[in-house]
Amino acid sequence: MAKLAKHEELRQRLLAGMADAPPHTPLPTEREIAAEHGVSRNTVRQALDALEQAGGVYRVQGAGTFVAPAVVSKSLALTSFSEDMRAREMEPGARLLTAGTVRAGRRIGDFLDLDPRAEVFRIGRLRLADGAPMCLETVHLPTARVPGLAEADLDGSLYQLLSERYGLEIVTAEQVVRAVDLGETESTLLEVPVGTSGLHVQRVGLDRRERPVEATTTLYRADRYDIRFAVRRTPAS
Repeated sequence: MAKLAKHEELRQRLLAGMADAPPHTPLPTEREIAAEHGVSRNTVRQALDALEQAGGVYRVQGAGTFVAPAVVSKSLALTSFSEDMRAREMEPGARLLTAGTVRAGRRIGDFLDLDPRAEVFRIGRLRLADGAPMCLETVHLPTARVPGLAEADLDGSLYQLLSERYGLEIVTAEQVVRAVDLGETESTLLEVPVGTSGLHVQRVGLDRRERPVEATTTLYRADRYDIRFAVRRTPAS
């Protein structure tokens, strides 16, 4: 049997040592790992690079390397957060941060095809998976289509509530995804170090008549969430 390269051998040792470590546990410094295992700093970097690429650890500049939590992969199917979590045998939850009527403004008005002066109902929630923070979600809904929403229970699935109470079915959506760095307030709520990367997802959900129902901005922890999709190459004629 061929002998493993030093960095691969070290990667396996580090992985075994991390097996029972809770998410966000800091790893020793590169210098400490090199001294403990009798290898060069370059070998340590190669091993950590491989662990990071596989999603086993994440790095924060100036803070160090940390054990990464398990990652939830989101497909391109239009599903709610609650449906995503239950499909992965995780218990969805929410902590209500804000709820109330505000002016749409130009940006939300454009998304929902409303006059900027029109009223919309805004819901801000911290979404949880098995009690741990997963994302920050801000939803805007046309007030005229959701009368009395302020009195409803906003801790569960919003899609289910919209369907059962208002007959609103969101069947298609347009989404834009981009990478961002989390600020201090966002990092505190999501329980990650400041400067950690996040996924910013802007979604406009449409009903069967292609009328906008929701404009939602979601900020996911990139260490626990990714978006997975398949692409197909069209053969040249």
